[in-house]
Amino acid sequence: MGSRPGGRGKRRLQCWAVTAGLLLLGCALSGALLALDHTGGFVSMIFVLVVVLVARLTDGYAYGAAASFVGVVCVNYIFTYPYWEFNFTISGYPLTFFTMLSVSLIVSALTSQIKRQEQLRVETDRETMRANLLRAVSHDLRTPLTSIVGSASAILENDALLPPQQKTALLRNVRSEAQWLIRMVENLLSITRMGDGTARLSKELEAAEEVLSSVAGKFQQRFPGIQLTLTAPREALFVPMDAILIEQVLMNLLENAAAHGQSSAILLSAERQSAGAVFTVRDNGLGIPEEILPEIFSPALPGKLHAGDDRRNMGIGLSVCSSIVKAHGGSMSACNVREGGAMFRFTLPLEESEEVLS
Repeated sequence: MGSRPGGRGKRRLQCWAVTAGLLLLGCALSGALLALDHTGGFVSMIFVLVVVLVARLTDGYAYGAAASFVGVVCVNYIFTYPYWEFNFTISGYPLTFFTMLSVSLIVSALTSQIKRQEQLRVETDRETMRANLLRAVSHDLRTPLTSIVGSASAILENDALLPPQQKTALLRNVRSEAQWLIRMVENLLSITRMGDGTARLSKELEAAEEVLSSVAGKFQQRFPGIQLTLTAPREALFVPMDAILIEQVLMNLLENAAAHGQSSAILLSAERQSAGAVFTVRDNGLGIPEEILPEIFSPALPGKLHAGDDRRNMGIGLSVCSSIVKAHGGSMSACNVREGGAMFRFTLPLEESEEVLS
């Protein structure tokens, strides 16, 4: 909490520096063009453009308003004959002066308002996503917790009466439900890891082949009976990413194919395409129900699935996957394959870029 005032002060200094820099740039450009065209009719438009850029690149109305006043003064004092002195006696100039100031202020106010509305829309969408996810998670947590408590209670209260086979079955049920809870908590941690929209991804150049191998090893431990085929790019493919989050995306996709798609064989691949690095998970299972395919990545999907549906974690996991990929500047898609099964694909940009998590 103590660092916030300092952060705000630093941001203010940055905004004033941007404002001063753009005004100086406007003066330099106007001076250069004035040497070529002595009429100077374009100068006022240059400073209106400066005001628009200031409003776009800074926060709040103050910087745009300040740029408007300074710009009008510069036009009058520096770029209107007689140069380097104020002159309000030119016919029609007071009206021109007032009009330019009014236009600059209005443009600045409108630009700032549009920015604020966009920020509010993004924040609203983000909060809606989190609320839907957390609502679905809180609802779905009850079932495995009830099952774990019931199985543990049965063992503790009837230890002498239960045959070994039944004890083993109850313990396996406890383990299965606990593993599901672990995966759900991992998704919740990813939501927390994505922060409040101000934290930036911690991206490093990672070899796609190593990421695939790491995910494949973890998946085979959980689902040893499923045939998993890896297809890595022929040449080394290094992708800027947060490896922990991207591995979770791939794990969610693989687990969905195994648990919800009832697949016996899955293909996991990565390749370089013009758009970037493309990761694909394709299975030979039941495919995606047509009624949920259009909303497969929607945060609202979990609430639309039946409470007893064994796909309870699918919508939550896929929504988190989509958010992670978007935070990397990528895109994600899903479709059914004609031969049977489903295919999930996401693309990550190969060039390093600073993306804000959302």
